[in-house]
Amino acid sequence: MRIAFIGLGNMGAPMARNLLKAGHDLVVFDLVSAAVESLVAAGAQAADSPRSAAAGAAQVLTMLPSSPHVRQVYEGEAGILAGVAAGVPLIDSSTIDPQVTRAIAAAAAAQGNPMADAPVSGGTGGAESGTLTFMVGAEVSVFDRITPTLAAMGKRVVHCGGIGTGQAAKICNNLVLGVSMLAVAEAMNLGVSLGVDPKLLAGVMNASSGRCWSSDSYNPYPGVLEGAPAARGYTGGFGTDLMRKDLGLATDAARHVRQPVAMAALAQQLYELWSARGGGRKDFSSIIELLHHD
Repeated sequence: MRIAFIGLGNMGAPMARNLLKAGHDLVVFDLVSAAVESLVAAGAQAADSPRSAAAGAAQVLTMLPSSPHVRQVYEGEAGILAGVAAGVPLIDSSTIDPQVTRAIAAAAAAQGNPMADAPVSGGTGGAESGTLTFMVGAEVSVFDRITPTLAAMGKRVVHCGGIGTGQAAKICNNLVLGVSMLAVAEAMNLGVSLGVDPKLLAGVMNASSGRCWSSDSYNPYPGVLEGAPAARGYTGGFGTDLMRKDLGLATDAARHVRQPVAMAALAQQLYELWSARGGGRKDFSSIIELLHHD
């Protein structure tokens, strides 16, 4: 199947590669030419705009940083909606405001294009290994139609309800992730300050009630997990600025429905502070450096 893939960042590029491995004919676009060239070398075709990428595609998939980027890529003069044929399903795997998702979906529907929001969980490792979880908001008929495409990039494809519910589920998941990482970072710093070996402490937590993904799979303390960003200077992975953005989405969404999210609000401010102090491009687990006291 001919698929247009737009957005070849840390997550999008490996996702696109898995579609190539599954045998799909891929047309790609990104503002970073090196990212496009890398996919072309792997067998994809390059497009000069989202509009030209979408022209002739049987499905269109986007993976972009934020709501303004998604609006521009879909609704801009050289955007997807200007080039895609009627009836072609559109899949957005970005993590953005559910209200923006619904607005773009309405514009797409007006010209005959069904849309699904399909944000992911699993990080860059999951993107590379094809083991992502997709949280999908779409009509059932659209969900059934796009599931084979998503299954080529992930091990779980979950139907969350109508358009926008995938974003809602992702925002809630990342709320837990951001808060739990802060708790693990605090505990690791405290334990080491009290004289406990960090690997031993992590082992105790991971065999006890403190166990969570932030501890057993992504521990923020250097030297505890060989494959975690903490073992490579907090490079790669999921950036602090992305976590800051996602927690901002959670607090904004909560405001709309008058739902208190005190832990999310505090976590968002801590990641804001860490970003302001230069940690924005580091993996979000580097928040442990903000919380560390010599």
